[in-house]
Amino acid sequence: MRTRLLPLLIFLLALVLVAFGFPLALSVAGAQQQRVVVDRIDDTARFAALAQFVSAPDGNETNSAERLTTLEEELTRYSTLYGINAGVFFRDGSAMASAPRGWHVPAKGEGAMAFQEALAGRRSHDPAQVYPWQRGRLVVASPVVREGDVIAVVVTDSPTGRMRSATLHGWLLIVAGELAAMLLAVGAAFRLTGWVLRPVRVLDAVTHDIATGRMKSRVAAAGGPAELRRLAHSFNEMADNVENVLEQQRAFVADASHQLRNPLSALLLRIELLALELPDGNEEIASVRTEGKRLAQVLDDLLGLALAEHADADLQLTDIGALAGERVAAWRPLAEDKGVLLVADGSAAATGWADPVALSSALDAVIDNALKFTPEGEEVRVAVAADGPKTTVTVTDHGPGLSDEELARIGDRFWRAGRHQNVKGSGLGLSISRALLAAGGGTIGFDHHEPQGLRVTVTVPRTQPGA
Repeated sequence: MRTRLLPLLIFLLALVLVAFGFPLALSVAGAQQQRVVVDRIDDTARFAALAQFVSAPDGNETNSAERLTTLEEELTRYSTLYGINAGVFFRDGSAMASAPRGWHVPAKGEGAMAFQEALAGRRSHDPAQVYPWQRGRLVVASPVVREGDVIAVVVTDSPTGRMRSATLHGWLLIVAGELAAMLLAVGAAFRLTGWVLRPVRVLDAVTHDIATGRMKSRVAAAGGPAELRRLAHSFNEMADNVENVLEQQRAFVADASHQLRNPLSALLLRIELLALELPDGNEEIASVRTEGKRLAQVLDDLLGLALAEHADADLQLTDIGALAGERVAAWRPLAEDKGVLLVADGSAAATGWADPVALSSALDAVIDNALKFTPEGEEVRVAVAADGPKTTVTVTDHGPGLSDEELARIGDRFWRAGRHQNVKGSGLGLSISRALLAAGGGTIGFDHHEPQGLRVTVTVPRTQPGA
């Protein structure tokens, strides 16, 4: 979920930053140009004041010549110092004074338009915006007015390199600020998604714990949005109710198994007393005795299953190789009696976290089944291996095996394959093994063994569950 939520948040934050940064960049460019334009307007106003009385109304040619010389000197100094073309032009476009000498009013473009506006008695409007990638020039014109009439126009034609550099520098600062803001936004998005999704991850982990048999797991509804806290509270209530129902079922099975054992024991005793009065070898009484013992075994297994599902695992760091070797040694006499070769294989020092008693019981059930269905002269192999975060014990046999449909059902309570109904057993051994392993974070899996037989894999974690 985080991989889907984060790009959406980052995209929205990027849109917000772009929507904020684009107008800001335009504003920076406009402010830089406006500063230059205002500066040029001040300059043209100063030159217009000097040019206003070059042709004095009193007709004094000496004073006019001095004023013209002063104006030319000012224009030349200004052009040399700032690299700006500047000039004062009469209404017909002829130059009163200009710098550099010979520079004239542009015949077209922005300069011509600014000149015509100034002739009308108005300062030229703001020139078109010049951006850093453009190499245009900035033309500003102001009228020279005397006694209400426009007698000349002051025109400045400025290079835009410094202005464009200043604009670019401002844009780079904006980009740097946007990138810093984006990094902060990404960090905030990570924190926000973590805060929102942390209860979901906890809920997922607790759900997995409950699904694997750790019914005591609960969600600590202390963080995240209010909706997820309410969801965590509701989940805990549901888990409490489910645990209560399962506890009632386990208690019922345990109580029923325990209560039925006494009358069944009395019934078996009466059957034995009745058998004393019947001739030896009576087939009916032998069949009744066999069914009675089978029912007693079923009750014992039911009680064992109820206790296995209820008991907490006593997890210890266990030498799985040594424990498997012990179980192989314990079952080898029975294997030899049946003519089956029972072999221990794999790592002899693989460790894992398991309840030694529960794991021993599970291995006993798996090896017992393998020996039941393996023909004389064949082999049952018990292999231990450390595989990444888990340690496995694999038991393979060369028996008849199971079909795909039967593999899907193996381990279900009381289930037995149709062709194995006459083999001794209650159909609860593997169910008990699965419950015992699940309490400690272990699993049991079943698969085909090529070319023939069944492969059972018992898995326990190599690191302490919940650490």
